[in-house]
Formats: sequence, structure tokens, C-alpha cells
Amino acid sequence: MRIDVVTLFPDFFTSPLSSGLLGKALAKQIAAVNLVNPRDYATDKHRRVDDEPYGGGVGMLMKPEPIFAAVESLPILPKRDVILMTPQGETLNQPLLKELATNFDQLVIICGHYEGVDERVLNLVTREVSLGDFVLTCGEIPALTLINGVVRLLPGTVGKEESLKAESFEAILLDYPQYTRPPEFRGWRVPDILLSGNHGEIARWRRQQQIERTRQRRPDLYEIWLQQSSGEAAD
Repeated sequence: MRIDVVTLFPDFFTSPLSSGLLGKALAKQIAAVNLVNPRDYATDKHRRVDDEPYGGGVGMLMKPEPIFAAVESLPILPKRDVILMTPQGETLNQPLLKELATNFDQLVIICGHYEGVDERVLNLVTREVSLGDFVLTCGEIPALTLINGVVRLLPGTVGKEESLKAESFEAILLDYPQYTRPPEFRGWRVPDILLSGNHGEIARWRRQQQIERTRQRRPDLYEIWLQQSSGEAAD
């Protein structure tokens, strides 16, 4: 997969893109990340990428011309999605990450700054994405989150692909509690069922823990799971 990031701060990505599983995946060419700075495409002598909003208001807006020029400088692969990271977008979740990892071979991610981007930039965009109902200082933070979430789903990034299927949100439910050695730490013991060696009982316990944890911590997800479970039972 090719991932192009339109960013005023390409250095922001240097360390994260070379660390951990993400760094290894890029080194193995499972994905390639290309950083393009719209300031390089500004045409005035000051290389301006922002200006005051028409009609007045606080702050500055990113100008459309450098963003259009930066995106239009990129190659176009057959299956391409152009994404603007913005609080107005759809909320990033695991199904969306799976869709992006499965259905596209190129993602172009535009990182906003200041008070946002000129509305005409949306003519370039095929999807708007948000991390949630809050505001950050820049679009690079959610862009990096999206990149990490997508690349880790690509074949070859995670050593055991089975582990991806058992994670939180893969079946809507949260993950079950997990433990490792020692069997007792400061008076807290590992549940006996996990030490029993009975894999069938362990699987049932883990499933029940997922359901109960989701019910307690994410009742919104729990209601969705209940609806889907009843629908599957009806089928």
C-alpha cells in the first residue's frame, strides 16, 4: 500500500515511522509512506500556506492552492482514497480501518492546521475522518493514528494474524483480561481457570469476560452486540 501524507510538518512523522511494528512493516515494504509539504507548492515569495478567513473570525485557514498542488503532484493508483483529518469527519473505528486496509492500495491523507482548511479543499477529498469529539493542535496526530491502524492490518505486519482476530473491537466486544507470570503479584492472583489447562473452559471464560467488560465499560457497544447477536440467532 502507498500512503501519501500532505503535511506542513513532515518531521513529525520521522520517529514514529521508524519505530516498532510500523517501522518494520515499512522496512519490509509492506507499505510505503510518502510525505509531501504543501509549503513547497506555495507560489508567492513568502511561501504562504494560510490566510485570514473571509467574513472575519479568529485564526487562520490553510489556503487551497498549495494543498491542491501537493495532491495533484502525486501519482494516482487505481484504488485511491483521499482523506482529510478533521473534527467534522466520521469517527475512526476498527471497521473503517479494515475497510481502508482491504479496499485501497493508496491513501492520501491531508493534515489540517490552524482553524482548518478552505472549504474548497473538500472537492479533492473522498472521505473526512475524525478521532473523536475533541480538537487537537494539528492533523498529524490523527493521521499517524490512522496510518498505524491501517498498516498493522496489512498482511505480514503482525507475526500471528490470529492475534488480530481476538483483539478489542474486532467482534465489537472489548478484549478479555490477560495475565502473565508470576501467578501471584502483591496479593493479586491470576484467575484459576487460566492455570487449569482446560482450553475449552478458558475460551468460554474469556468470552464471558468480553461480554461483561463491554456491558460495564461500553454500554453503547454492548447494545450493538446484543442487536447483532439476536439477529444472527434469528437467522
